[in-house]
Amino acid sequence: MIDYHTGAFRRLRQGGWEQYVATTNTYNREGEFLTFLGYECHSMEHGDHVALHYDPDAPLPECESIPHLKEQLKGRKAFVTPHHMGYTGGYRGYNWGCFEPTQTPFVEMYSRHGLAENDQGDYNYLHDMGPRQWEGTIQYGLDQGHKFGIMGSTDQHAGYPGSYGDGRIGLLAPSLSRDAIWNALANRQMCCVTGDKIRIDFRINDAYMGDTIRGNSRRIYVNVEGESCIDYVDIVKNGQTVARLSGPLTPAAPEEEKVRCKVKVEFGWNREEKYVHWQGDLSIDKGVIHSVTPCFRGAAYTSPQENETQFETKVNRILSVTDRKAELDMYSSKNPNTLTPAMQAVILDVTMPRDGNIRSDFNGREFTHTLGELLQGSRSHFMNGWLSEAILFNRAMPESCFTIEHYLEDTQPQKETDYYYVRVRQRNEQWGWSSPIWVEKS
Repeated sequence: MIDYHTGAFRRLRQGGWEQYVATTNTYNREGEFLTFLGYECHSMEHGDHVALHYDPDAPLPECESIPHLKEQLKGRKAFVTPHHMGYTGGYRGYNWGCFEPTQTPFVEMYSRHGLAENDQGDYNYLHDMGPRQWEGTIQYGLDQGHKFGIMGSTDQHAGYPGSYGDGRIGLLAPSLSRDAIWNALANRQMCCVTGDKIRIDFRINDAYMGDTIRGNSRRIYVNVEGESCIDYVDIVKNGQTVARLSGPLTPAAPEEEKVRCKVKVEFGWNREEKYVHWQGDLSIDKGVIHSVTPCFRGAAYTSPQENETQFETKVNRILSVTDRKAELDMYSSKNPNTLTPAMQAVILDVTMPRDGNIRSDFNGREFTHTLGELLQGSRSHFMNGWLSEAILFNRAMPESCFTIEHYLEDTQPQKETDYYYVRVRQRNEQWGWSSPIWVEKS
């Protein structure tokens, strides 16, 4: 174990654990908002892991290593999941030699640390813990024959779980009950997204993501609904792309008068070293708002650094939603550099006529655009002149650009067991991945 982590667990055993358990359970509401006890353990040899407990009053175990932790948790309803797994082996990267599918039915492929799908591509590892390398990635683990679900989580040390862009998990579960959620985790029925809630319906024959089936004729079905324009959808087999489905470079405005669209409205770009408090609402004068999806971020840092000034994390809220209006209360900070966003945003899913207006009313300033204008392109406004905070009405995305459906039949087994999964990239650089489906040769 890392020394400072050992000290942190010592403080938990001196009374902090009981306080944490009590606070966590205070917010648990079956069917509405579930909380689970969890903690992270560091290990140079085996990689960092997160333990997640089913029991709301689970005790804190005494352990000296990751294998010892797993031994202590045997017989309990608990998962032990590798975290930021792509680092160098022996230096807190994941050791696939300790993988065991019962306690570890899923792994964390994406977090604020970066993406561990393979050793290439977007979201490289930039933390001072070191670079991303092949043996810690999920494709390496899949090629070793391991079976696991794929998920994302934030590792957001500013105290903002689910911070937008830092990693999220999606589950295929029949209800928001403790048992249903736990069963979905245990059965690998999950997906990973970076931030946008990209919905992936991926099936082979009668199997869903996370399943293992047998057969040489594989009828593949993919249905994706994004939150913005889809760049492409890949169907991956044994680490290679067997089909790529491309979305439009620029979304084409539909000909219909009444249009279903998703419109992202962003708030931020402050220049001053202080929060801007956004109070107001977004509204439409015609049509209906189907949903309002938050894209809220915590303060933009991965881990606290000594002698470094940090923003206090503020809580952003959707205060109310009707079929015509969403009332918001948000805090945006300046972007810490030109590559790290700190804006807040929501996505309006609307059906409305082209001449219908979308209006923002925040902090005493109003701005209005028709849906027709936003179908042609984005519109931005400074609140108090150049270099002040700003609002961006993103281009309205019609349904044709954020949905893709596809059928494919594969009749060529390559191995005794082939794995398939789906990866989705949006034009706004948001990603989503399904968990694999494994198909055994018959």
